This record gives sequence, structure tokens and C-alpha cells, in this order.
Amino acid sequence: MLKDVKPRTYQESIFNTTTKKNTLVVLPTGLGKTMISLLLTAHRLINYPKSKILVLAPTKPLVEQHLKTFKKHLNIKEEKIVLFTGLIKPDKRAELWKQARVVISTPQGIENDIITKRIFLEDVSLLVFDEAHRAVGDYAYVFVAKQYEKQSKHTKILGLTASPGSEKAHIEEVCQNLFIENLEIRTEEDSDIKPYVQEMDVKWVEITFPENLKFIKSAFEQFVKNKLNEVKKLGYLYGQVSNYTKKALLGLQADLRGRISSGEKDFNILRSISLLAEVMKVQHALELLETQGLEPLQKYIEKLETQAKTGTVKAVKNLMNDAIFLKAKQGLLKLIEEGEEHPKIDSLKKLMKEEVEKKENIKAIIFTQYRSSALKIKKVLNECSLKSKIFIGQNKKDETGLTQKEQKEIIEEFSEGKFNCLISTSVGEEGLDIPQVDLVVFYEPIPSAIRSIQRRGRTGRLKEGRVIVLMTKNTRDEAYRWSSHHKERKMHNNLRKLKEKFSKIEFMETKNEEKLTSFIEELKIKIVVDQRERGSKIIKKLVEKGVTIDLQQLAVGDYLLSEEVAVEYKKKKDFVNSIIDGRLLQQIRELTSYVKPLLIVEGEEDIYSQRNIHQNAIRGMLSTIAVSYRIPIIYTKNEHDTAELLYVIAKREQDPEKKVFQMHTAKPLSLKEQQEYIVSSIPGIGGKLAKPLLKKFKSVKKIVNAKEYSLKKIALIGEKKAKKIRETLDLEYKE
Repeated sequence: MLKDVKPRTYQESIFNTTTKKNTLVVLPTGLGKTMISLLLTAHRLINYPKSKILVLAPTKPLVEQHLKTFKKHLNIKEEKIVLFTGLIKPDKRAELWKQARVVISTPQGIENDIITKRIFLEDVSLLVFDEAHRAVGDYAYVFVAKQYEKQSKHTKILGLTASPGSEKAHIEEVCQNLFIENLEIRTEEDSDIKPYVQEMDVKWVEITFPENLKFIKSAFEQFVKNKLNEVKKLGYLYGQVSNYTKKALLGLQADLRGRISSGEKDFNILRSISLLAEVMKVQHALELLETQGLEPLQKYIEKLETQAKTGTVKAVKNLMNDAIFLKAKQGLLKLIEEGEEHPKIDSLKKLMKEEVEKKENIKAIIFTQYRSSALKIKKVLNECSLKSKIFIGQNKKDETGLTQKEQKEIIEEFSEGKFNCLISTSVGEEGLDIPQVDLVVFYEPIPSAIRSIQRRGRTGRLKEGRVIVLMTKNTRDEAYRWSSHHKERKMHNNLRKLKEKFSKIEFMETKNEEKLTSFIEELKIKIVVDQRERGSKIIKKLVEKGVTIDLQQLAVGDYLLSEEVAVEYKKKKDFVNSIIDGRLLQQIRELTSYVKPLLIVEGEEDIYSQRNIHQNAIRGMLSTIAVSYRIPIIYTKNEHDTAELLYVIAKREQDPEKKVFQMHTAKPLSLKEQQEYIVSSIPGIGGKLAKPLLKKFKSVKKIVNAKEYSLKKIALIGEKKAKKIRETLDLEYKE
């Protein structure tokens, strides 16, 4: 089923493993992970000719790249290989799914299609996860893998990555989430890989931090020290303040916010949170100064000034009034007026001029953390007579975001040699296959092993690759260099250990037929969900329990569990906010159009500590909802707890044996339902006996006129019940 394909020995060896077990393949960038997925695709389609293959990749440029590769090398009709992205309408995706043999998609679209039951995975014989290291937390890969394992008749999972992470727990989580049963790991040092590994020349350019910038650096550092000492005096920091890393400070800040949310109203905690917020902002300013340059720092400070004038955040306002910070700012402005700049800019200019002299048509990718730095780098490249374009993500920041179409066009133009240099933020690190890149430049080192590997992997694919990293000595740059280095070594050690000890992940063994039958049976429970809840974790939890989700634009409530039960769902903070802005009372009034309205309030934090509002205002609203409107209020801990509650209520409501019709349903009752309601309202009958009585006597009138002996002919109606029914119908009404 393949054409123009000649697998390498190691690819065949890895492929052989993937045919037997769900496998995570860890292979250096540029050594043909996609080839392994092609081999396994052909194998599964031959063995299961009526099945489909699903390939997932995290970005649109990546899925388009896979589409091109599969169409080139897979010997089936091109129209049977289809691309799914968010730009294709859901109904169209459902139609394409039916006809396709290979579907290549971003994960979010597939996730939504599974939730809404537009597609089912029972006929998918292979599921490929590219950049599999993303399969952690709530990322869509995790949900799709669970649904695939649950639905498919012929499960087979293949995970592909160049860098699964340095922490053992992270790697194990990826394996657990993707139901991985075996690891195939290769490094540049393995004998079967070595002949195909291109030489990688990595050069570190060390830059001395200039004396004239040290004044600003010292001022920022003094600011941070002063604020942390204040937090220490308030009793929330211990020991040397210099020992606290950014990660530790963020953890402390989160812990203090949690205490406030839990109702601990202490001014010292609030003050400490504000001080730590100031520290975080100045820490970021320090990073820009040390690793980026003066212009990015100036733009950041201007942004803070705007926030201080127009916003209400006290930490920003305090920062803009701090004497030390203002002194540092004045020093910065003076240096900019004098034409000073971070020496990294000059180093880059000199470096790129030398590269142009060596090779006039050089092809380079320059990576930087920040968009503001990308703009400065572009000016430098213009001065070197190099054509360049900036490649950034879609999020609009300062009106510089790119659409998916613009991203695709830039990559195509760069691949075709229409310009020399691609200046990229993190969006260009992952998976892009751009052949013959001569040079990759890191404008700054990064502490992530995964991202360092991804950046380096953009060169050295077809010939010797070169990497240059600009590093300012005695700054965060140097700390990040060694952090990344140690994490990378740790990653390889953990992978080898995991490979040695790897045993099959335990999960429930069921026959494929039984698994599918169970899945189909679960689909009987249906919950209508408001479209605005589409991204909620609650929906994923419900789908995992086999609930059919119907996304609609609901006029009332967030969840409909039956024709009678409507649920308004609020997190505690939103509950309080909706009291303040007046939404809640209107929503509650509308909710009473249903027979059984219900309010769910979610969260473990203290409801009285969410906003600066008197506690009696909250108590008054709770009383109004429960007493005046007679709407039950149920508290849940988190999304999982809420999903379980919704499931239990929906299951109970939709059980045909227990269904009891009651008045005031929001949906008009049919004649049949009205008859059942009238009969079920008679004491002793209820919903369970209403249908048998109507089947026997044919009309409500005949039931009302029936004698005791006739009533006793119905199962579950004995002498006492029949007598009670007749008394209810025959005795005179008295006020």
C-alpha cells in the first residue's frame, strides 16, 4: 500500500514492535518518525480493510504537513485521505468521516466531534499521536485516547515524539494516558541510528553583560529583595530571600490566594499577595533586561504604566509609584536616548554578516521568546541585507498575531527560498519539516529540555546542521543553559530506566464485542448542554461515562437532564459576580419555567470571600432562591463531582420504569402524556401504574368509573389500594 518508500533498518525494527503493542516511539528530530506511522498505517489497513486510520497533530501547519506526506506515499485514492481542522464545519466533517480511510486532524476538532456524537471511533484500527509528549493534564489527546480505547473494535495506538520530557512522572503520565505498552527509544549514540545522524555543530557565543546596564539590574534586584523582606516580616517567607526561586514564589502566591478563597480574611495575606505580584513583574523586567534588550524592556514598562492608569490592580499602581523602580526606569530612558543597547543585538548583527559572507543564500531560523524581540531582530537582519519574516502564533498581542492561512504561506515561502531568515517564537519549535536549514540561532537559551531539542531539530535533517546560542554571562541566560542541559541528560536516563522496567499498563481487559456493546448501551442517557459550556471539563467527564451530549443554544439553564429538570450551573465566584451584576435573579426566574429547576454551585472555596460584598447579600440571595422560588441548591466540590451528580440525576430521570410526569413542564405535553399525568396524580397510582391502567381501560373516564373489583385486576393494585382510589374519586369535596 506504500509507494516511493524505502524504510531504514531501525524504522523496520521499530515498526515490528508497533504491530504487536501500543508503542511510544522516541526518535531524534529528522530521523523519520512519520515513516513509522506510514508503515503501521499500511499494515493496519491491510489487516482491517474496512477500518479507518486517525492521525492527530497539535497544529494546523503540522497536520497539513502530514496530509502531504500521506498523500505522497500511501497508495490509496487521495480523496480517501482527508484533513480535519476547526475551519471545516462540523456537519461537513461528519460527512467526510464516513467516506474517509485516513483522517488527519488537530485534536480539538475531533474531541468536539466525539462529544457531540458526530463521529464514532469503533472502526478506527490505528490512532497516531504526533508530539505525544502533550498527552498530559486536560489536553485533548487524553480524552480522545480514552474514548478510542473504549469504543474501538481493533485498538492500536502509536505515540511519536522527539522529547517526552525530563521528569519521570511526566513520561509515565504520557504512557498511562495513551495506554502505552512498550517504548522504542533511539538516541544519536545508538548503533542503528548513527549512520543516519547528521553532524550537529553547536556553538555557544558568550556575551558580557555591560557595565552601563548594571545600574538598572541592581535597582531591580534591590526592589525584589526589599519586597520579599516585607513578605518575610509579615511571616510568610523563611530564611534567605535570595534562596526563593520564581517557581517557589509562584507556589507561595497560589497558596496564599487559596487561603483567602477559603475565607481566611487577613490583611497580611492580602498584602503579601500584592507584594509578590510586584516581585513577579519586576522579575520579568529583569529577564528582559538580561536576555533581550532595552527596547523590549521599555515596551513592557509602558504597558505597565497604561495598566496603572486604566486598571484597578493595586500591585501595578504601587509598582509605578515605587522610588527604586522609577529610578531604574529613568536610567533606562537615558540609556535609550544615548543610543545604548544590549550587546546581544550587536553580536547577532556581526554573526549574521559573517554568515552572509560565507554563504550568500543562507537559510536560517532565529528563535526568540518574545514578539517584541522578534521585531528588533528583523531590523538587524534588514541592516545585514537579509530578507526575513516573523513567524508567530495566532493570539493577538499588540495586533501582531498571524492567522493560520498567513502561517502556512510564510512556511511555504521560506521552504521555497523566497526569503532567507525565519524569525520565530515558540510556535515554530514543534514538528515543522523545513528541509535544508543551514543554521538555527537561539537568541536566548531556554530552560526546557523539550523545547531545546525541538529548536535544534529544525536543522541537520538532510545535511550537517549548525546551531548558535547567544548567552549573556552571569544572567538568567547562563542559568537556563545549564538547566536545559541537565534536564536533557535526565530525560535520557529516565527513558532508559523506564524502558528496562517497563511492564504492560494495567487496564480492564474486555472482548472487543463486549466493549462495543457496553458503549452502545450507555448511549441511552442524553443530556442537553448549552453551547457556552462546550469547553467545560464536565462535558468530557459525562462523555467518558457514556452520556450522549446534545449541544444547543439554551434559552434557560446550562444543562437539561430531562424534559422537566433544568440546571443552572455556577462556580462560586461566578455566583457572587452574578449577584452583583444582577444576572442571577433573572436566570432564577426563567428557571422556574421547568417543573424541577435546580441550582448547582461548584467550588471548595469560601463563597463569602469571593468579592467585596456583604455576607448578608449572599445569604439573602440564597434564601430567595431556596424559599421564595423553591429551587434546590446543591453544592459540589469540582467538575468531577458536578459531572457525577448530573449523571446520577439524568440516569434517574430517564429511567422509563421510574418516570413520573408532573405539571408545569417547559415542553408542552402530548395528549398521551396529559392522560398519563392525570391518572398518575391519583394517590396510590403514580407514573408506574398509570400506563397499565390506561392500557386496560382505554380512557381516563373509564378508569374514574371503574369498580373496585375491576381495579384489582391490575398487577400491584390490591384491595386496600383499590379502596383508597375509589374513596379519592367518590367522596364529597369539603373545604
